[in-house]
Amino acid sequence: MTEQKKRVVVRDVMKHKFDIVDGMMSVKDTLRAMKHLENKSLIVEKRDENDEYGMVLISDIARQVLAKDRAPARVNIYEVMTKPVVTVGPKMDIRYAARLFDRFGLSRAPVVENGKVVGIVSFTDMVLKGLCELED
Repeated sequence: MTEQKKRVVVRDVMKHKFDIVDGMMSVKDTLRAMKHLENKSLIVEKRDENDEYGMVLISDIARQVLAKDRAPARVNIYEVMTKPVVTVGPKMDIRYAARLFDRFGLSRAPVVENGKVVGIVSFTDMVLKGLCELED
C-alpha cells in the first residue's frame, strides 16, 4: 500500500484579511484607510466587470513615492500599481503556487474564486503555514 502525500492548498495558508482600494484614491488616503496594517499589499478594485484586479505592494509605494520624494497626496494608486496581476485559485496546491511565484518573480498574489478576491497568499504564508503541514 502506497502512502499518499498530504495536499496543502492555497486556501489552507492564505490570509483572509486584506484591503481592497480604488485606483483613483491618493496614496495618502489609501494608507490612512488601510484596516489590515500587517499586510504588505493592497488589492486594487476592478473598475467594471471587464476590468482586471491590480495590486500595490508597500515596497512599490516606497520606491515610487517615498524614494522619489513625491507627495503622497498627489499620487494616485493607479500610478504605482501592477495591473493586471497574476492570481491563484484557492484549490491550487501550494507546491504549484510556489513554482508559479518563482517563474514570474512574485512574492504574493490575490486568491480569486468565482471572479472575486477571497484572500492573499505569499511565499511566507506557503512556507511558514504550509511546509510543516506537508511534512507531518
